Amino acid sequence: MRIFCRIVAHLRPGACLGVFLCGLLAGANPVVAQPSESVSARSAALSALFREIWEDQLKTHPEFASSLGDRRYNDQLADLSPAAANRELGRRRVFLTRLVAIDTSGLSDQEKLSSELMQRELIQDEQGAKFKEWELPVNQFHGIHTDLPSEIVDWPFQTVKDYEDYVARLKVMPVQLRQATENLLAGIDDHRVQPAYLMEKVLKQTEEIAGQTPETSAFATPLKSFPASIDATARKQISADVLDAISSSVLPAYVRFANFLRAQEIPAGRAEPGVWAMADGDAYYAFCIRRSTTLDKTPKEIHQIGLDEVKRDEAEMLAIVKKLGYPDIKSFGLAMAKDPKQHPTSKEDLLGRYRHYEDQMRPKLPELFGRLPKAPFEVVEMPEYLGKDQAAAWYAQGTPDGSRPGRVNVNEYHFAERSLAPIEAVAYHEGIPGHHLQISIAQELTTLPEFRRYLDYTAYIEGWALYSERLGKEIGFYQNPVSDYGRLEADMWRAIRLVVDTGVHNEHWTRQQMVDYFHEHSSIDETNVQAEVDRYIAWPGQALGYKMGQLKILELRARAKDALGTKFSLKAYHDFIIDSGALPLDVLEQRVDAWIAAQK
Repeated sequence: MRIFCRIVAHLRPGACLGVFLCGLLAGANPVVAQPSESVSARSAALSALFREIWEDQLKTHPEFASSLGDRRYNDQLADLSPAAANRELGRRRVFLTRLVAIDTSGLSDQEKLSSELMQRELIQDEQGAKFKEWELPVNQFHGIHTDLPSEIVDWPFQTVKDYEDYVARLKVMPVQLRQATENLLAGIDDHRVQPAYLMEKVLKQTEEIAGQTPETSAFATPLKSFPASIDATARKQISADVLDAISSSVLPAYVRFANFLRAQEIPAGRAEPGVWAMADGDAYYAFCIRRSTTLDKTPKEIHQIGLDEVKRDEAEMLAIVKKLGYPDIKSFGLAMAKDPKQHPTSKEDLLGRYRHYEDQMRPKLPELFGRLPKAPFEVVEMPEYLGKDQAAAWYAQGTPDGSRPGRVNVNEYHFAERSLAPIEAVAYHEGIPGHHLQISIAQELTTLPEFRRYLDYTAYIEGWALYSERLGKEIGFYQNPVSDYGRLEADMWRAIRLVVDTGVHNEHWTRQQMVDYFHEHSSIDETNVQAEVDRYIAWPGQALGYKMGQLKILELRARAKDALGTKFSLKAYHDFIIDSGALPLDVLEQRVDAWIAAQK
């Protein structure tokens, strides 16, 4: 999934984590609900505070507001400066002070949960502030240099004003790139930098965008299809204005950013791939693990879990390859790589296979869920300029009103080298019953505060999607043994992540050790191996959430089944798991335990 929407902090990496403020905002005079107030008054105060925090997010992060279909800030972009980050952190400290002053006794279970989740988010912002993530605003996997053009497809273009607002945004995009440059310079001073070779990849991405003509630029995408309500005269003027802004503002800003990367950022990049090489690297990695997994696990504990899961998956994979007539996994992988029947014949073939598996799963959903999402979704081609350094596919959520469907973006870069084996599992993961189903249902939980509908706890979101790959097997799919092998290999992929992520950031592995471990324990194609290894280096700890989340969901399911026996309903379990939006795993465990007791 590729949605960086961890509301209450829908920011580019680290934007809310500026220099820690020593006091509350000057002049702040929060009004708090006292414990002596009535339940209804405290409930109203809590709801009002949630709305205020939500509105603050939309106002200060206009790109996110636009992605939800909120047009109020369509002519603006987020301020990425340290000063703005400090101001936001200060406001959030005030919000936290006000929130903890509202007594939740007597309020509903969901209101208490909402208060707890918001407090966790606000406290985590403060805990993360000391690590200055704002000084690492870009890498080859994500950052404003690629986010800016890729976000355009999520913005509304239905009226002339939408296009006029877009022109205004194009003209201020150079400000964001300049702010990113200033943040990177601060990182150089603090010796908080990405590995140099990763920033070389960022340079290539930037140069590719900078080298486009205005007409072929991704920023001209909104000109390819106008709504019927805009007449020819208006279209001509809009096109001229957009192309002029791209030519005079956007592309020159990318050229300047590329020059900075080449002259200053790359020479200052660190040599070691692990985050341990930074002064506070061990503490920062521990924070990243807690944020991603929502569990209290050490790197060594997670490393061992990964080794155990790799061993388990290998045993199941070996059983399949032996049934297919191969002596071991490596020989099977080599045969697969050489067999043209195990690779897409075209980009259209690759897209078609994803669509086939999504269509196959759709009529089976009522057997697994009592509640299904209303939102539509589609399988589309990933933007070409992103493909080289991206995963095989990722999901982008749609708008709450359904005007923009959820999208499974398929990576067609080097399509002929990609294996067909994992496609079925990836389709279930990114689409249904994975990301699209869970995220869309969360957006449709209108009785919850807005922020709850967009929370993104990696271990929950990605854990659910990985768990969903397994559901395809349980519902009767993966009939082709090669596809079933691909399912196990996809699971192995996430198990390997536990080993190599902790390996590079805690065990001081080299990049080559990470690559070698992938090859030793899987037949994952080279294109994916190279991109994934660099992803873990650039984004410490994030990839740990997938497997840790899946294991917790499976553990809780087994616990419920053992406790309830014949009363256990898989459909009811699924509905309960997703009926409150994304949750930290420790909170999810508490709720499942309470659910089991209630079922008894």
